[in-house]
Amino acid sequence: MSSLYGMLVKLIEQRIGPLAGKLGQQRYVLAIRDGFIAALPFMIVGSFMLVFIFPPISSETTWGFARAWLDFSNTYRAELMLPFNMSMGLMTVFISVGVASSLAKQYSLDPITTGLLSLMSFMLVAAQYKDGTISTQYFSGQGIFTALICAIYSTEVYAWLKRNNITIRLPEQVPMGVARSFEVLIPVLAIILTLHPLNMLLQETTGMILPEAIMAMLKPLVAASDSLPAVLLAVLLCQILWFAGIHGTMIVTGIMNPFWMANLASNQAALAAGQAIPHTFLPGFWDHFLFIGGVGSTLPLAFLLMRSRAVHLRTIGRMGVVPGFFNINEPILFGAPIIMNPVFFLPFILVPVINAILAWFAVDLGLVEKVVMLTAWTTPAPIGASWATNWALSPVILCFICMGISALMYYPFVRAYERTLLKQEAETAEAEEVARSEKAETITPIQSQA
Repeated sequence: MSSLYGMLVKLIEQRIGPLAGKLGQQRYVLAIRDGFIAALPFMIVGSFMLVFIFPPISSETTWGFARAWLDFSNTYRAELMLPFNMSMGLMTVFISVGVASSLAKQYSLDPITTGLLSLMSFMLVAAQYKDGTISTQYFSGQGIFTALICAIYSTEVYAWLKRNNITIRLPEQVPMGVARSFEVLIPVLAIILTLHPLNMLLQETTGMILPEAIMAMLKPLVAASDSLPAVLLAVLLCQILWFAGIHGTMIVTGIMNPFWMANLASNQAALAAGQAIPHTFLPGFWDHFLFIGGVGSTLPLAFLLMRSRAVHLRTIGRMGVVPGFFNINEPILFGAPIIMNPVFFLPFILVPVINAILAWFAVDLGLVEKVVMLTAWTTPAPIGASWATNWALSPVILCFICMGISALMYYPFVRAYERTLLKQEAETAEAEEVARSEKAETITPIQSQA
């Protein structure tokens, strides 16, 4: 067993760790992550509006308050949907600007100018203009991959032109703002002369504009991202990286966010249309079923540590339980420690996997509602799970079941580690007692001579 563990640690340190580290620092991964973080407040508030528009109340209810709520929602549906449409419905606009602005900082470009350049690029290919109106069809999840591509492409074009001094330079006496406006003229022209003809050619030959073609190409990949194998692969990658001390969550969510947002938009469209919710693997599923208390689902572990006989574990448990309610578990990960600790390797890897399998089949069988809201990852699991599923009760029950299973799986490993620490504490106490005795024996003769 020890030799197997040694081989695994060597593989992680020499192969997986360096590769994941490079991936995590890759400029496009960082830019996409920052872009989604920038757009997150708008999307969370927009998602929350759906709770008021589609309350978790039966349409047959006769209770006065509930009936009035439903009637008000039905009467003013278009007006109530406006905040949602201007936030979640425009997610690709926020993400496009956010990704380009983040990438611009890495190239020492002006973030505002670069963000606006990206927005123009996206609108050029995704905003169909007809009869004086602009279609917003691809401003939500369906256009997310196009927004990412346009953000990266426009920023790279701008950076390349500036790097090669292909720009309009004005005298130093000209104000900086005016000079920057002229500096970006050539990048704007370059993007228009490349993206617009490409979009026209694509539409002429295939009948599809660029966002539609991209979604058609990625449709198998998007479908595969919403499957149990995809869930298990994402969980295993995240857990193995974290065990090696690498922020696996940042890497995995950076990769999965475009797929999650596209699927979330589909779920919300289905909710608005009164249709069956299609997708399962979304941020709310990831945060509130698989990682209760943080990666490794360590909130139940924190409760176990609080009752440990070992002083070290008991102290760590008390320190980690409150942050754990908000899915912050660094005190547990680094304090126990979990990271690179062979005792906790198996439960740390397997607990989220078991949670994932249980949650997937519970949702797939219709026992638990699917996610339709975007919640903050720091929302406590039972509350977040209910909120993400439009305040359903069954996800709360599933959360507590997952917590119970997690506690049962962690328990024997906590006891084994506790015995090791108790032995070390006893040896330390014995050594300190011997040192005190020797010190007392040294002091006594000197005092008697005095």
